[in-house]
Amino acid sequence: MTGPTSGRDRGTDAAPAPDADPKADPDADARRLAARSLAADDPTGWFEHLYAESATGEAIVPWDSRTPHVLLVEWAAGRGPGGPGGGRALVVGAGLGDDAEYVAGLGYDTVAFDVSESAVRLARERFPGSAVDYRAADLFDPPAGWRHAFDLVVEIMTVQALPEELHARATAGVAAFVRPGGTLLVIASGREEGGPAGAPPWPLTAAEIAAFATGGLTAETIEDLRDDGRHRWRATFHRPL
Repeated sequence: MTGPTSGRDRGTDAAPAPDADPKADPDADARRLAARSLAADDPTGWFEHLYAESATGEAIVPWDSRTPHVLLVEWAAGRGPGGPGGGRALVVGAGLGDDAEYVAGLGYDTVAFDVSESAVRLARERFPGSAVDYRAADLFDPPAGWRHAFDLVVEIMTVQALPEELHARATAGVAAFVRPGGTLLVIASGREEGGPAGAPPWPLTAAEIAAFATGGLTAETIEDLRDDGRHRWRATFHRPL
C-alpha cells in the first residue's frame, strides 16, 4: 500500500493545484486517484488504480524511491553490529518492495503484503527470485494465521494513507501482527494535534503514534524527528513474552 508522505520520504505535504502537472508535482496522480476513490466511499481502492496506471506509464507512484526508507536503515544500523537479527518479519503496505527486500537482507524470513494486486505483481517482477513472500492482502481482513505471528512488524506510512476515521482500526490491525517477544517499528509523517492533515496523507499526531501501544503492546521509543521543514515519527513497540 504505502501512502503519500513528505519531502524525500516519497511525496510532499503541500497540496497541489487541481490541474497540477504530475511531472512537476509527483503527488498529483496519487491525490487525483485518491479523491476519486474517496468520493466512491472506497478508501483503499486508489492504490490499485495508481499502481496499475504506473505500470502503463499513465501515473507516477510518488513514494517509489527505489531505496529502503532512510529511517528504517538508520534504525537497523542502530540495533548493533549484527543488526536486528533473524526471525519472521511482516512488512505492511509493502508497495514496490524496497523496504521488504531490505528487511529480508537483515536475515528475516519476510512476508510483505499490499492491498494492491498490481503492486504485488510489480514487486515480484522487480525482484525475481526474491526470498520475500509477496502477497495481496487487506489490512482490515488479513489472514487469520498472521495474528501474533511475527517477530518484527514494519509499518511505514501506511496508516497515514487512510482517512482519519480509519486510523484507530488500522493501528489495532497492525499491532495485532506482533508475536509475544516481538517488535513493531512505525515510521510516519507527523503533525501537531489539530493541525492540517493534507488529505491525503493524513499524517499522525503524537496521540495516534502512542495509540500503537494497544492490544498488549508497550512503547519502547518514540522519536519526534524534525529537520528541513519535515516532521516525522519513528517509534518502536514491544509485546512482552
